[in-house]
Amino acid sequence: MDTPRLAWAITGSGHYIEECLEFLLALDAVDLYISQAGEEVLKMYGINLNDIREKMPVYRDKAASAPPVGHFYKGHYHTLVMAPTTSNTVAKCVLGIADSLVTNLYSQAGKCKVPSIVYPCDIAPAMETTAPGGKVMVYPRKIDLEGTDKLRTFEYTTVVESVTELISAVNGRLKTLA
Repeated sequence: MDTPRLAWAITGSGHYIEECLEFLLALDAVDLYISQAGEEVLKMYGINLNDIREKMPVYRDKAASAPPVGHFYKGHYHTLVMAPTTSNTVAKCVLGIADSLVTNLYSQAGKCKVPSIVYPCDIAPAMETTAPGGKVMVYPRKIDLEGTDKLRTFEYTTVVESVTELISAVNGRLKTLA
């Protein structure tokens, strides 16, 4: 490997998934990691995983020990992006639970001091989000918002609240590496 890459993880959230993917597909040197729920969500939105595979390597959550996370120990990645991220994934990350591909990625990135940029789906008490049929209002629970707030305090972690902030944070990180 010549140059470290960006690792991007998609979980089971549809929160502005199409906008996140549009940005992701415009980037170079990216490996995509998809949780089982993330695969289901992509299908719900009519997104073909084979189209994504044409642009970048795709790792799916199919093994109990999440073997691809070992790439972090080899310096394969300079940054982890989790976007969009479910409240379930955020809660597990906050509690240090690494029992899936994506939560394992976050855990290992932190242990290797690799910065993570996280776009949680639950960021405000009342918010608009995307569903397969269009925009809807959702009202995240207090516990979900607390998880997002707690994640903001973690070392090597940047939490963003919009696609615009996501793009800015990722581009900012890439500029620091250039």
